[in-house]
Amino acid sequence: MEELQQQFQQRESEWCVVRRLLEELMGRNSELREKHVVTSQFCHGADGRPAQTHTEQQDPQTQMEKHLSSGQLTFTNGTKKFISADQKTRTVTFVNGDIKHLLEDGKVVYYYASSQTTQTTHPSGLEVLHFPNGQIEKRHPGGKREILFPDQTIKYLEPDGSERTIFPDGTVVHLSSSGEKTVDFPNGQREVHTSLYKRREYPDGRVKSVYPDGRQETKYPSGRVHVTRDDNGVRECVGNI
Repeated sequence: MEELQQQFQQRESEWCVVRRLLEELMGRNSELREKHVVTSQFCHGADGRPAQTHTEQQDPQTQMEKHLSSGQLTFTNGTKKFISADQKTRTVTFVNGDIKHLLEDGKVVYYYASSQTTQTTHPSGLEVLHFPNGQIEKRHPGGKREILFPDQTIKYLEPDGSERTIFPDGTVVHLSSSGEKTVDFPNGQREVHTSLYKRREYPDGRVKSVYPDGRQETKYPSGRVHVTRDDNGVRECVGNI
């Protein structure tokens, strides 16, 4: 159980790092999108197609050169936009190495060069992130998140704050929004952690509970209850009920 708790704490630590990185990437992505919207206003006509080939003498940040023959628009700030011949896909390359693909089916694929992370946004609002270490995260429109770790551990985070983690060996950890934790082991045992007690349930019907004051209680299928008390490191049998 201690090993499982260490693994769980390690996953929590890794998730916190990933979440901070994700928030930073999303913030930077928003800034780049705003810049792209501003510059795009100068490179399309009223019908949505590129204007005639020439160099716009605008502000240095929005000045561009248009090359209709290759389908590429080159901005003086280094940003490049390529439009496919059938006008169905667009690719934007930024000076920092980031790449943005706008696909025909409405998906937007954004590659963050600095972190080597790819974010795919679907028309439904679903976002899928692929990290360089093999970790995959799905962010659903309703607020639910699903994380697949490289070791195949899967973690589900619900909008209400509850969590469910499935480990490769079949162990499942449930964390309620109130903080109560339930662990289901592959051998059929179950462990429940609350602020009032820790309880382990066995397949044979036994239930063992440990309380904050050191008292331990074991209930047997026959109905017998065995109670012990830990007093200053000395375990004392209180008796059977």
